[in-house]
Amino acid sequence: MECPVPRAQQCMADLDDDADGYAAFEQQHQLGMMREQDEHLDGVSRTVGNLRRQAGDMGRELEEQSEMLHVVDETVERVSGRLQSGMQKLQHVMRRNEDRWSGFCIGVLIFVLILLLFLLVIL
Repeated sequence: MECPVPRAQQCMADLDDDADGYAAFEQQHQLGMMREQDEHLDGVSRTVGNLRRQAGDMGRELEEQSEMLHVVDETVERVSGRLQSGMQKLQHVMRRNEDRWSGFCIGVLIFVLILLLFLLVIL
């Protein structure tokens, strides 16, 4: 009969070899996963960089548009003031023209014009 001790040692050695093989496989698998994760993280980093640049561009564009709107707002206020002043002057002229004396003056001027035309034709 053989001694069970050498066989146990052989079994243990085989188990150790299997464990070493499994550990190596597991290590390779983990390294592969880490490389894949690094690639994904690099992609995410590039995407975040692109988004950051786009956000910066949008911020600058908004600042430029804000300045343009400010200029337009000032122009509108200035024109609005001028328009109000013009409307007030126009209302003043309209009120003066609505005066009853203006109708009388127009009538007198028409009469004088007809009289002058008549005198011009006769003479």
